Amino acid sequence: MKLSVVIVNYNVCAFLEQAIASAQRALQNIDGEILVVDNNSADNSVAMVRAKFPNVRLIENKDNVGFAKANNQAIKGSQGEYVLLLNPDTVVEEDTFEKCIAFMDSHPDAGGLGVKMVDGNGRFLPESKRGVPYPSSAFYKLFGLSKLFPKSNKFGAYHATYIAENQTSDVEVLSGAFMFLRRETLNNVGFLDEDYFMYGEDIDLSYRILKGGYKNYYFPETRIIHYKGESTKKGSLNYVYVFYKAMQIFAQKHFSSNNAKIFIFFINVAIWLRAALAALKRIVSRLLLPIIDFIVILLGFFCISKYWEYAVLSHRDSAFPDYYYYLVLPCYVFLWQISILLNKGYKQPYSRNRLNRGIIIGAAIVLAIYALLPETMRFSRAVVVMGAMWTIIVVNFLRYLCEKCNIAGFSKQNTAKRMIIVGSPNELDRVLQMVRSMYVKNEFVGLVTTDSSLYDHNLYIGNVANLEELITVYRIDEVVFCGRDLSSEQIISWMSRLQYKQIEYKIAPEDSLFLIGGSSIFSLDDLYSVPVNLLSKARNLHFKRIFDFLSSLVLFIFFPIDIWFVNNKKGFIRNLFSVLLGKKTWIGIKSMNKVDEFLPNGVLFPLDIYNDIEFSVEMSKRIEELYARDYSVGNDLRILLKSFRNLGRQ
Repeated sequence: MKLSVVIVNYNVCAFLEQAIASAQRALQNIDGEILVVDNNSADNSVAMVRAKFPNVRLIENKDNVGFAKANNQAIKGSQGEYVLLLNPDTVVEEDTFEKCIAFMDSHPDAGGLGVKMVDGNGRFLPESKRGVPYPSSAFYKLFGLSKLFPKSNKFGAYHATYIAENQTSDVEVLSGAFMFLRRETLNNVGFLDEDYFMYGEDIDLSYRILKGGYKNYYFPETRIIHYKGESTKKGSLNYVYVFYKAMQIFAQKHFSSNNAKIFIFFINVAIWLRAALAALKRIVSRLLLPIIDFIVILLGFFCISKYWEYAVLSHRDSAFPDYYYYLVLPCYVFLWQISILLNKGYKQPYSRNRLNRGIIIGAAIVLAIYALLPETMRFSRAVVVMGAMWTIIVVNFLRYLCEKCNIAGFSKQNTAKRMIIVGSPNELDRVLQMVRSMYVKNEFVGLVTTDSSLYDHNLYIGNVANLEELITVYRIDEVVFCGRDLSSEQIISWMSRLQYKQIEYKIAPEDSLFLIGGSSIFSLDDLYSVPVNLLSKARNLHFKRIFDFLSSLVLFIFFPIDIWFVNNKKGFIRNLFSVLLGKKTWIGIKSMNKVDEFLPNGVLFPLDIYNDIEFSVEMSKRIEELYARDYSVGNDLRILLKSFRNLGRQ
């Protein structure tokens, strides 16, 4: 056997499905095998592999044994002349394996091989080629010298920035996301070191390959997408700690005693420095906006008060006392900000609705307190009202400026993105169903296809050859590639070519219920799935019952009006009393048997919101699963209002 592909998975089912599918396509002309080691995932990964990829050799661990140990399990049981360690959050091109095998066959000195990696937006990943993290190179990277002198062999050693992005060259360190290894080399230098749990094992093995007399090569003649999803976010302090602890193990194992001490010293400095910067960043990010709001609101109150004092009070031979400016006005503003805070107006992502609700409630609180104060403390109700108007205008304007400047946390949450789908009409229908079923409010612009004969299709807007021009003309924000109709090579080529445009890219794998994209698998905007807020939770069942009761009560109060808008009037009366008594629920689920245990029969269903759209049986079930996985009273209200005429359904 020529090649064994090893994939270690932990709770990334959707990405694993795409990775296996792309690996299978790349193995079509190769005598090879795929081995998947699952580290006790809780996201249905094992069931998915069994159902969709019966030919894959699956190893199920009952615990999360870590990346190194899991890979070693598969390597020991593999049969290939070459072994590829492949991350589950990757997509390989169709000819990637053939090109890698050809290169390794023609370079007997090669112990390992890495390829050009791009992220989910088509941007080159610098970790595609790296150097051994000697104390000097780590120092240069830590203090920014590698960015100042990227072409220097000395200063740019950490990410081998002196090697061009498209230049084949020997390198020191391979990325664990794609390590193409010669079995003979593994037998001679050993497998992955299981002292490392998550990070550092790729650096350790790469270093041992060099010490064993072999070479590691960077081979950019083929590419992969690496979504860079890991169990710890790379921007977090926990990632910094875990990664640098792995570097300590590496230093103690491979460096001399003195060099190891120096290296570990710099590592500890880096950890404390990153911790201090992270803490400072959190403090600044949380306090900066409230401080700016306080200043501009107080400034407005000050100007309004001075104007009122000049235009009105001066004619009455009166004026505000000094403490009014330095005590009373700051108290007004402080109360307003407390109200905004309690209404989550300072919670990211920032919401205008929460903000304005906080301002309005704050104004009511300030006016109520004003009315309770003694006469001598009631300076001017007009100033409070004008101050409230100023507050609404200025804070909303500040948020508008932040949105225009694309500051993090101020993205336009309610603005639909203009989306095109690149693929065939058959896949278009399937992908649109997925998007609609997951409540993504994107504006679908049209279909872009490789088949010019479809120019008369009612949704056709152009050929994929003109994709760049179409994106510009139609002001597209998001492109969805259909994995069944386009090769991985075509998708990666387009993403890389258009990487500098402000476009988001998604891939719809064949026969999958997910759209996958972005540079991080942790972002719910990048993976069109939903957070888990199960309907079966006692709290949600309680909220659902309250919704049923209150909505039925409202419908009962306005019964003389309601009855004229419902199709089956007798059925509506029966349903109204049934829901009030808890024998039925307004929105139920009919395709999930498990729900029957805790949910009564429904009058309406999540599918009713889509009116006359015909969904497949599988997609219909998926829609109801999503409803039950991320329950909210808002969805119930939305379904009820949209399907009001069907409230008499029996």
